[in-house]
Amino acid sequence: MSNSNDTTRNVAYDPLPLTTDDIPSNTLYNAPPSPDPRLSSFHTPQMVPSELGLDDTSVPVGAAQPRFLGTALYDGPSSSPMRDSFASSHNTFHGSEYSSVYALNDPSGPGRFEGGYRDDPHDSYYAAEHGGVPLGAMAASSKVMEEKRAAYAPPKAKSRRKIMVIAVIVCIILVILAVIIPVYIFVVKPSNHKESSNNSLSSSDHTAHTTSTSAASAPAPSSKAAVTGGDGTLITMEDGTTFTYKNQFGGYWYWDENDPFNNGAQAQSWNPALNETFNYGVDKIRGVNFGGWLNTEPFISPALYQKYLNNTTPAVDEWTLSLAMAADTAGGGINQLETHYKTFITEQDFAEVAGAGLNFIRIPIGYWAIEVLSGEPFLPKVSWTYFLKAIQWARKYGLRINLDLHALPGSQNGWNHSGRLGTIGFLNGPMGYANAQRSLDYIRIIAEFISQPQYKDVVTIFGILNEPQGSIIGQDQLSRFYYEAYQIVRNAGGTGAGNGPYVSIHDAFFPRTFWATTFPNADRMTLDSHPYMCFNGQSASPMSSYATTPCTSWGGAVNTSSGTFGLTNAGEFSNAVTDCGLFLNGVNLGTRYEGTYPGVWPTIGSCTTWTDWQNYDAPTKQAIRQFALASMDALQDYFFWTWKIGNSSVSGTVEAPSWSYQLGLQNGWMPTDPRAAIGTCGNSNPWSPPLASWQTGGAGAGNIPASAQASVAWPPASLSTGGAVSTLPSYTPTGPVPTLPVPTFTSASSAATINAGNGWANSADTTGMNVAISGCTYLDPWVDPSTAAPPTCGAARREVAPSVITPAPTP
Repeated sequence: MSNSNDTTRNVAYDPLPLTTDDIPSNTLYNAPPSPDPRLSSFHTPQMVPSELGLDDTSVPVGAAQPRFLGTALYDGPSSSPMRDSFASSHNTFHGSEYSSVYALNDPSGPGRFEGGYRDDPHDSYYAAEHGGVPLGAMAASSKVMEEKRAAYAPPKAKSRRKIMVIAVIVCIILVILAVIIPVYIFVVKPSNHKESSNNSLSSSDHTAHTTSTSAASAPAPSSKAAVTGGDGTLITMEDGTTFTYKNQFGGYWYWDENDPFNNGAQAQSWNPALNETFNYGVDKIRGVNFGGWLNTEPFISPALYQKYLNNTTPAVDEWTLSLAMAADTAGGGINQLETHYKTFITEQDFAEVAGAGLNFIRIPIGYWAIEVLSGEPFLPKVSWTYFLKAIQWARKYGLRINLDLHALPGSQNGWNHSGRLGTIGFLNGPMGYANAQRSLDYIRIIAEFISQPQYKDVVTIFGILNEPQGSIIGQDQLSRFYYEAYQIVRNAGGTGAGNGPYVSIHDAFFPRTFWATTFPNADRMTLDSHPYMCFNGQSASPMSSYATTPCTSWGGAVNTSSGTFGLTNAGEFSNAVTDCGLFLNGVNLGTRYEGTYPGVWPTIGSCTTWTDWQNYDAPTKQAIRQFALASMDALQDYFFWTWKIGNSSVSGTVEAPSWSYQLGLQNGWMPTDPRAAIGTCGNSNPWSPPLASWQTGGAGAGNIPASAQASVAWPPASLSTGGAVSTLPSYTPTGPVPTLPVPTFTSASSAATINAGNGWANSADTTGMNVAISGCTYLDPWVDPSTAAPPTCGAARREVAPSVITPAPTP
């Protein structure tokens, strides 16, 4: 009931939802009006709970269960701010979510009043013997309305003085809230995250990672520098430039120079902070690649390659690019690559990824981040220093990293992003086995670093081999390499959740079903696939025709793999449905779409339609967005390739727009919230989480049956090209192991002690590095696979020397 003199209190409530059943005329909801206008007098029920009888809790005939009952209103402006509601289990406050005369929202309060609300028209308590009448049988009265108005007359208005006092009190409350809320957000909450993170780093054993709740102390941050902030805060980068952090999803950054390994940052409110457990299979990977940054690619950073396009030997991969730069001393020499590392991706990109609603970054890296052998022209070790920055920036913005070893000695696929365009010399050809031995060493060195407690909660996935050409190498040979690498990673960090990273293996372009039972009970292994639609037959069909193609092409296979293999991720995918884009297929290799790619390809049309993104109309952008959403929903756990495409030095603009997540965000064809993809495919037969316990590092993890281990034992007996492994050049594990350098930090507090680790998680792992056997003959690691192997090196010449772990150098 509302006060007719106070219109602000007239709240329109939804009616109770009645069923369609026939309703007897004498039921509650069909009773005559009360009071009945035919009566000359009426009875007002008792006004205190103790005077009322027990409730009849049954739902009236014909009525559905209550859907919503509104909050109890005050009886008037002068009423007490707390009211007793008949049949409510406690006193209620105006505006409270628990305020209802029907006590619908009180799951845990005290027992209900024994004197319950009574409104039963058949109850004799309200009949004539008590001075009242049954609600369903009332008589008329001409005085009813006058008496009703007298009984419910509005109270007198409060005095002006009382109103002013109330206004002052409200203002004081608002001021207090204005102080308390910021203090909680920027001091108390980050402090809790800091305590949790510090405690998680205090232990060096291999126990499962959990969020700490202890009050472990940490060095006090600088009194002037803010260590955390959310949307709208100003960030100053290491070069002194600034940007505004934008995050509409409740994410916040955290960086304390006295506590650089604090894991308190959170990318979005719905995504676990770094010091919280990420439940793979339940929490979705919504990621993006930083392709072309630490492992360059012509179509991602075309300006680097266009500079040397007219050389006698044009730059077509990082090998030839490095040679061209090294010869260009006047233009900066090979250190131009470091300029690229420094400028192509910066801290701001990490912040923008979090602000885009994404939670993971896949970062490709070449083996030359560790070392190079004589004759290999790559810039050694420098990219590692920038990967250390990547760890720092990802930690600051609450992002997790999938580190992908993108290029291995000899090349695993012969494509430009493997380091050298041409042939495949990894597990193929006369140096195939030796190159695989080197690769396992590099996997071990990286695994030992990222399994340290300071880094394991940021670098949580390790892609051990990107896009090997399975059709050339063979699945049997790859399976054995994968298993050996898996054991190396587990030896570094341990078995079980929180001990080192997930091991990501690429499907080698075989169907995912080929891998379903290869590694039963393997601890935290994920299968990586790269579904692209643009590198085969071309079509002039409009983008809108691909609205559900990802759903029908990929969704079912992902569901099946998730249920058989386990965690299945798409390490790469894009918005491209044609191969249009500058250098997309390689430098000066043309496109299939325009019929200019090597081989016989019919001309479909001009690529301008697909690459002229400045002139995309609204329907085109919507069609691309729909394709992106369908891809995300079908793939479920994914990394878009790639975050950024650099400008052409000729046109001054991006010429491969289908591959840039950032450009799509800026121009309206990528979703501003990736969660919008959920349900796009209308999945009729989805895989339902969770993953099996052993797949996430729980019970049974690592208990691979002996028969399965034997089937993938290392090394393989032979290579598809090269013959028996026993007849091929090989190395011996007797050399010193180069340990990767750790980052250095300058603390603002003299009392702060920062432990960055020593680059090696497992001190018991002392096996030496694979090195050449004295007196044996070795070919160039990049030799043509068809070359004959050198004479077999005798077993007597396989000398064994003491193993040494080389301390990490100072960066």
